[in-house]
Amino acid sequence: MSAPFRVIDSIYMVGSSEISDSMDCCVYLVDAGELVLIDTGAGKSAGRLADNIQAMGLMPEKLSTIVITHAHIDHIGSLYDLKAKYNARVIAHEADAQAIESGKKVGAEYYGVKYRPCIVDIKLQGESSNLKIGSLEFQFLHIPGHTPGSVAVVLNNIEGQKILFGQDIHGPYQPMWGGEPQKAIKSLEKLREIRADILCEGHYGVITPAQAVNEFISDFIDGLKSR
Repeated sequence: MSAPFRVIDSIYMVGSSEISDSMDCCVYLVDAGELVLIDTGAGKSAGRLADNIQAMGLMPEKLSTIVITHAHIDHIGSLYDLKAKYNARVIAHEADAQAIESGKKVGAEYYGVKYRPCIVDIKLQGESSNLKIGSLEFQFLHIPGHTPGSVAVVLNNIEGQKILFGQDIHGPYQPMWGGEPQKAIKSLEKLREIRADILCEGHYGVITPAQAVNEFISDFIDGLKSR
């Protein structure tokens, strides 16, 4: 296994297929005075994620918030355990909240894991919303296409950089997984317009600088348009 690492200033990668468990998405942590976790992996690495947070010199007990970008098992598997252990609130878009709370159509059977449904405390609505968490302002963008309730997170002015947690920009955008290619094109175009300096993607990891981020997103837009 590789080690967790600091992306920039108060942002860390604490989980991935190489850092926490082979089935995990990329799991990011933001230190805003209180800790904010973005996604939770597939369900077998809750303890490893906590250990990795501690390895970064931070206290897992300060985890106040878990943001779920979408309701696929590799992103929500450890949600119940982490919420219960640290009494963290869960934020997700209302369009994916039912799947998170019921466990239906999250894909757990494809990963051979059991998913424990979990309450969503804050259900995001609309195309965009802002929420102050600790010392930072988090912008949440509704980006349907991968799932109906997929969201991206934007942080501005972190060491003068704009950070985009785009998560599964790469897709897939297949109906069986909740995908809608035409909506995905519009969502990805919205993300490209952000002109982020650093992209924290769901499986491809950290992409920078801004030109590389633009090219990465553009490649998937072009791929969807050529279908």
